[in-house]
Amino acid sequence: MRRFFTSESVTEGHPDKVCDRIADSILDELLKLDPHARSAIECCAAYNTLFLTGEVSCRGSVDYEKIARRVIREIGYDSGDFAYDKCNIIELVHGQSADIALGVNASAEKKAGGGAYDLLGAGDQGMMFGYACRETEELMPLPIVLAHKLAKRLTDVRKAGTLSYLRPDGKTQVTVEYEGKTPVRVDTVVVSTQHAEEVSQETIAADIRKHVIDAVIPSGLLDGETRILINPTGKFVIGGPEGDSGLTGRKIVVDTYGGRCPHGGGAFSGKDATKVDRSAAYMARYICKNLVAAGIADEVELQLAYAIGVARPVSVFVETFGTGRLPDDKIAEIVKKEFDLRPAAIIETLSLNRPVYGETAAYGHFGRDGFAWERTDRAESLKKYIEG
Repeated sequence: MRRFFTSESVTEGHPDKVCDRIADSILDELLKLDPHARSAIECCAAYNTLFLTGEVSCRGSVDYEKIARRVIREIGYDSGDFAYDKCNIIELVHGQSADIALGVNASAEKKAGGGAYDLLGAGDQGMMFGYACRETEELMPLPIVLAHKLAKRLTDVRKAGTLSYLRPDGKTQVTVEYEGKTPVRVDTVVVSTQHAEEVSQETIAADIRKHVIDAVIPSGLLDGETRILINPTGKFVIGGPEGDSGLTGRKIVVDTYGGRCPHGGGAFSGKDATKVDRSAAYMARYICKNLVAAGIADEVELQLAYAIGVARPVSVFVETFGTGRLPDDKIAEIVKKEFDLRPAAIIETLSLNRPVYGETAAYGHFGRDGFAWERTDRAESLKKYIEG
């Protein structure tokens, strides 16, 4: 059966990602001061103004404006009305709600006499999804892996000076053709990149093809029928918050699996690990990746659901799309037996009280080396369920 699937990514200079990066960089600075800091920072960037809002609880204080201007400079906005040293920054940050803290600081289980891992209740209700498959060495779907690599390459050639006329904002999109579940070719590549006004579209098209697309996508996946669309609307000079407003948490599908897996709706950036929107989604990815690495299934989707103030998930759902070596309900029981899904245990398992979040803000939270939730250290122990 012939099928096509598409995923997109954006660069760190995209206005939504500017906001994500600022929110996560603030979280990192808070965690450096206090590993038990609570944060739910939201940012909105529009034209020449950045709004910082949300709630924070921390033993210490950070300079929000200084962090924001540093991040904007690092991304590359050093000219124009949103330049790091020129934009307006408005702060509206307050302490964490006492009502929310009440449920997080002492779970229902802890109040009933539970143990240490029952100390934290879930910071909110909601459902979180994890996913893994054998399409790539990252155990991620191929379309989102290629889209992220193209977006990252756009940034790399800009910052290295290889294509010095590029500017920070950009988007990528990749359509992959499948035969059944096997990716066989890339059907369409779309790259839109901000650039200096004096550069011709012909030069941009040739350079992006040579230095970005051909450098990222294996030649065996491209053929004479592959459509390559570079800046398809023409010039892209006005970008970033000057060209379009940005908002924290608006690229949740880009952040996860490119649309291959459902999303519970909760965003990640700016939130500390007591917010299961983030920590349980990381844990779900960790579990799925280890299940696939162990050979228990070739494709796994995991849903976890929580109630605010309750430590243990209210449901655990597994779908292996017919690839499981065991029934899906049996795999769900294995998940509940082998992995502690209470927020305090998740934080300890994945070391989520550390300042690791700024690096997650662009190019995907999953499928990248260096993050604890990408380890496959449980795979060997999980093999016992299918051996013999």
